[in-house]
Amino acid sequence: MRKVLCLALILVVLTSGWAAAAQLPGELLEEAVAVLKEMAQQPDAAQLKSVLRNAHGIAIFPSVIKAGLGIGGRYGEGVVLKRDVETGKWYGPYFVEMKGLSYGLQAGIQSISLVLVVNTEEGIKSLQEGRITLGGNISMAAGPVGRSAEASTDIQLKAAMYSYSMSRGVFAGASFEGSTISNNASANRIYWDGDMTPRQMLNQEAKGDKIQGLLGELNRIIDEVQE
Repeated sequence: MRKVLCLALILVVLTSGWAAAAQLPGELLEEAVAVLKEMAQQPDAAQLKSVLRNAHGIAIFPSVIKAGLGIGGRYGEGVVLKRDVETGKWYGPYFVEMKGLSYGLQAGIQSISLVLVVNTEEGIKSLQEGRITLGGNISMAAGPVGRSAEASTDIQLKAAMYSYSMSRGVFAGASFEGSTISNNASANRIYWDGDMTPRQMLNQEAKGDKIQGLLGELNRIIDEVQE
């Protein structure tokens, strides 16, 4: 019975993923804006804003579904943008999907919003390869949080990516190590009206009506830190 329940919960993850895949890219972009706004409004979001100021890119997953009973699974769709640190210009978008299994004490189903701040050039280059494993071929750490931008957890910011996850309106300490991020070919084909490689998409300057809301919110947060 335990195995049956476990498989049933994992099936929920997979079917939720297929449902999300039916979303149009424009809808995913709108949800990404909403998640980013909500995270930026949290009282302990100062560190997120500070890290974002020097980011080489960002990956936003509006909803990662986690389910399990001893053995669990996770699935979510997201969008990646690359940033030129010197000019502040954004490139993309590149639509991706996250998949993974987890083990240990866990039970139930949960939806978590996730933002990955790409902290190094190595991190964005890995995303351009089309498939990465968090904590495997790309280093990841939980992003520092707190009111003070001088608060120090790994003050030298050496990790390739910093994760900020939120559940029910507060920052959560969920682990996503072992998850893979790969090309969401169907969403990218719809958005770009044809097939392109991740590298090609992330070398296209972000522009157009569909992406303006997300660009505006990202730049607003960065400008707020620099003031």
